[in-house]
Amino acid sequence: MPYTTAHVATARPSRYIKQLVSHMGNRVTAELAGDGRGTLTFGQGTCVLTPSRGRLDMIITAADAEGLATVRDVVTRHLLGFATQDELKVEWTEPAAGDCMDIVAPVASDYLLTHCTPADDVLQELVVRTREATGDASGMQVSHDEGALLTMLVRLVGARRAVEVGVFTGYSSICIARGLAEGGRLLACDVSDEWTAIAREYWERAGVADRIDLEIGPAIDTLRALPDEPSIDIAFIDADKVNYPAYYEEIVRRLRPGGLVVLDNVFLGGRVFDPAFQEEHHIEMRRLNDLIVRDERVESVMLPVRDGVTLARKR
Repeated sequence: MPYTTAHVATARPSRYIKQLVSHMGNRVTAELAGDGRGTLTFGQGTCVLTPSRGRLDMIITAADAEGLATVRDVVTRHLLGFATQDELKVEWTEPAAGDCMDIVAPVASDYLLTHCTPADDVLQELVVRTREATGDASGMQVSHDEGALLTMLVRLVGARRAVEVGVFTGYSSICIARGLAEGGRLLACDVSDEWTAIAREYWERAGVADRIDLEIGPAIDTLRALPDEPSIDIAFIDADKVNYPAYYEEIVRRLRPGGLVVLDNVFLGGRVFDPAFQEEHHIEMRRLNDLIVRDERVESVMLPVRDGVTLARKR
């Protein structure tokens, strides 16, 4: 359930990290990365140590409050034991669950939305229509800044063939279709006739309906039916999270060199950071996040855009 952080003022953060990793390596799994970042993995939880300018940053995550307290107390005691020349002050934040994390602060969110190319009338009206028609489910719609990012990525890739897994009411479809090169097409996969009926209406209004092919049915079946050849330029995955690993695999094997797969919601509202969340979709998303960073077929970057966005480019 919890995580806690501490920012310890010191002119020697790297030195303390090396000491902790070296000293505790006989008792726990201790790793020191080339950039100076240390990781201590206990049976009860994990402590990550990062050197910053003028301070040592520490983050502890654990499956429960008891484990968090154990790791916190051990790390604090050893750190203070090494501080023979400094008077270190270690103050941990109150334990908090991952789903309480404010990933995008309201002030930052407003600033982001007002500093990218504005949405046109069609997209703005689609936001209102989606909210009225779907209620709380409207949160599944991508934000305007993320939609603008999708359009830009499609254009930067020079995409002619795009795939979208998860259409909802069609906002992201419009953003992708608008970025396609001349003659380009978008294969849009979804299971809902009800929500995609709204999408079809707004695709027409946006003038992109003629370049979108909608397939209703399990997306994994649609993807597996595609030719097993590297022909996809860009893909966007924003559907049921349990099947993300399967969607990713079917798409990557069909991406052309230089092609891009974009995965939304890789933070799951902060729950991926918190080991207390152990439902199937939490486990599968963590597994996929770990898989992508090790996947030699791609180069990847995870961005703190809204609920987390990963970009993976085929080598």
